[in-house]
This record gives sequence, C-alpha cells and structure tokens, in this order.
Amino acid sequence: MSTPRKHVVIYTDGACSGNPGPGGWAAILRYNQHEKVLTGAAPHTTNNRMELTAVIEALRALKEPCRVDVYTDSNYIVRAFQEGWVDRWQRNGWRTASKKPVENQDLWRALLELTRRHDVRFLKVKGHADDALNNRVDRLAVEAMRRGQTKAAGSAVND
Repeated sequence: MSTPRKHVVIYTDGACSGNPGPGGWAAILRYNQHEKVLTGAAPHTTNNRMELTAVIEALRALKEPCRVDVYTDSNYIVRAFQEGWVDRWQRNGWRTASKKPVENQDLWRALLELTRRHDVRFLKVKGHADDALNNRVDRLAVEAMRRGQTKAAGSAVND
C-alpha cells in the first residue's frame, strides 16, 4: 500500500517593470508548520515568464512527489490548465488556435514535466485583494525585481 502524498500549499507571483523589462518572481511553500520562501529575478523578461518561473521553481523545490495546491493571480496559468489550453497546444504541435507558436514554450514544457511528478491543482486568487499570502508573495516578487537577485529562506518543505 502506498503512502499518501504530502499536501503542500504554494502561493506564487511574478512582477515586471515594463513588459518586457526587469522582472522578479516569488513563491511561498507551506507544509504543516514549515514554510519556505523562494525569490528570483531576471534583467529582461515579461510578466508571464515571471509568473511561470515562480510556479516552476516552487515545484522544483519539492524533494518528493506531493499533492500541491498552487494559488496564483495569473489567469494565464490557471486558464491554461483549467480550460485545457495546454492540452490543445500539445496536440497542435505547440501552436495556438490561430496557428502561431505558443509563447514561453520552454517554460510551459518545464511546468508540464513537473505536473507529471506532482498532483497539482491550480487555483485562482484575486490579485491585490484581501488574501494575505497573495499580497505577501506579490511584495516579495516586487522586492526581488528591484534587487535583481535570487534567494531562498525559511525551513525546508518536506524534510
């Protein structure tokens, strides 16, 4: 009998000054009483790339397959999974309905690989509203963009 997977809650956000421009991303991972904060930056990027990078880096930080709830204010990410865009893109050779190449394919492919390892559910949260963790991860992403650096802090998730 297999052991049930650990349940991890992740909040992610991306920020960009200009689009494209300097960007930052952040993720907060929570498992029981443990919390890990990840942040990073890129000198020339887009907001969508930072949103995707935040989710990818958060999932990469997990040391074993987990059940994961990813909370994001990115319609781009949530709709891609909930409305089946990702499945259609793959079936259409990574082309959109209008036959154009899908943007950020490299990141979508990396994210798909990680969703095969983990049982991931993407949940939409309203940005800049009353969700304390979403507001916190937003501040962290903006700080990372301004600093232009990457860091990790907090106790390890699923030690």
